[in-house]
Amino acid sequence: MSSVTFETQRAALADVVAIPVTPFAEDGTVDQDAHRALLRRLLEGGIRILTPNGNTGEFYALSPEERRLVTESTIEEAGDRAAILVGVGHDVPTAVASARHAREHGAQMVMVHQPVHPYVSQGGWVDYHRAIAEAVPELGVVPYIRNAQLTGARLAELADACPNVIGVKYAVPDAARFAAFARDAGLDRFVWVAGLAEPYAPSYFSAGATGFTSGLVNVAPSVSLNMIEALRSGDYPAAMKVWEQIRRFEELRAANGSADNVTVVKEALASLGLCRRDVRPPSSTLSEEVRAEVAAMAAGWST
Repeated sequence: MSSVTFETQRAALADVVAIPVTPFAEDGTVDQDAHRALLRRLLEGGIRILTPNGNTGEFYALSPEERRLVTESTIEEAGDRAAILVGVGHDVPTAVASARHAREHGAQMVMVHQPVHPYVSQGGWVDYHRAIAEAVPELGVVPYIRNAQLTGARLAELADACPNVIGVKYAVPDAARFAAFARDAGLDRFVWVAGLAEPYAPSYFSAGATGFTSGLVNVAPSVSLNMIEALRSGDYPAAMKVWEQIRRFEELRAANGSADNVTVVKEALASLGLCRRDVRPPSSTLSEEVRAEVAAMAAGWST
């Protein structure tokens, strides 16, 4: 794989990395028409990288068949308009199969979800990601790091073995820890994506991130793009104006251990008539009072 191709993938990560929702129909299945319509809305809104099967897409609540469907629909709908970063995870064989499926259908990259296991050693973390990255050497690989114990040296060890590990979605809520981790791993070696969305983007950009993930972007693409434009130009006061604008929405998503992270986004979309509010357990729908608050915010952004 030429370095030029990975440069294209690295450039794609330095952006608003959209995590699309997975809308459900009344019968509980994936609403394919609503899903494609939401993807088109993101693309038409200027989004250039999509992550099917991310956490905002309810990755852990989807069946293997549904995850494949979401991947294929996203790749088909995007065409050459956006880079595709497919979320993969679970046990190693499942993650490898998902990564190979993504490759076969034309994705350029995979994001490896944090290993779900009660016992994660640092060496085991490297082994887990190495097994996946080595299975798809043609794809860029982006570990999704939520483990505060992981050291930057371990990421560097992984990349020494797997040169296709090109970016990191860093989602430990600690800007000082991120700054140290990135420098220990190699600040210029990876594309650093602030994995906790708009609320953390200004502080993480100041420490070296060049992209951020977003669920809010499903609702208001222009708001997320306004933030990254401000951050790219080093205009932190302008970025913080956007931060203030979205603060309450993101506080609702983060409350109670992020219990309503997806629910708030789907509620906003439902209030705009773009999809149903339904989420799958272990998520649940909002109270009427919070619904009204979310609807008011979404209406304000859509004007």
